[in-house]
Amino acid sequence: MKKFWNNDDELFAAAKKELFTAVVGDAMDKMMLLHQFLPPKIQPLKDEMFLIGRAMPVLEADTFEELSHGSNNPLMSKPFGLMLEALDDLKKNEVYICSGASPNYALVGELMMTRAKMLGAAGAVANGYSRDTFGMLELDFPIFSYGNYAQDQGPRGKVIDFRVPIEMDGVRINPGDIIVGDVDGVCVVPQEQEEEVFLRAFEKARGEKTVLKAIQEGMSAVDAWNKYQIM
Repeated sequence: MKKFWNNDDELFAAAKKELFTAVVGDAMDKMMLLHQFLPPKIQPLKDEMFLIGRAMPVLEADTFEELSHGSNNPLMSKPFGLMLEALDDLKKNEVYICSGASPNYALVGELMMTRAKMLGAAGAVANGYSRDTFGMLELDFPIFSYGNYAQDQGPRGKVIDFRVPIEMDGVRINPGDIIVGDVDGVCVVPQEQEEEVFLRAFEKARGEKTVLKAIQEGMSAVDAWNKYQIM
């Protein structure tokens, strides 16, 4: 298969029509990219949500009061640290993806995600909880988190940097990597290998339709594997 997209808009539109995280992950397995899935507790706010976009990583850290005046770090006397600046820096098709904090409070909420959607962002992934659930559902904006929990980050955490590498359970996320998420989880496609990953993923997704039809028509699993090498 040859590359058939010219830009992110075309790739992401095709992916939304044909792909799902399982085939993207399978493609990376074949390339020996074996640790690209984020923790399974990170799930969509709604099962039907599909996310694809480029990572805009956000680094969060725990704090223990909202404002710490006299600190050696000026961010400690700034509400939310750099969170507002990170939100305003989002570009079209980017994913606000946040990690670094303990799972004791919500990392994303309705007002934040309203701003992200207005800027054309693709969605958000939190290595922690989300809140304002009814408002977020009305946004119809792809949000992935541990689930719903109202406790606020205000006095408990601050964004200390953004557009820097972050990790989630050993999975590294660099700025510009492609994030793909659905009801089966979230995976990270390294920017350096993205073309091969997606070519393999589209090929497998199309091949699986052929195999599915053959099995539905009565072909055995053994014969299907021997003929198509897809399962």
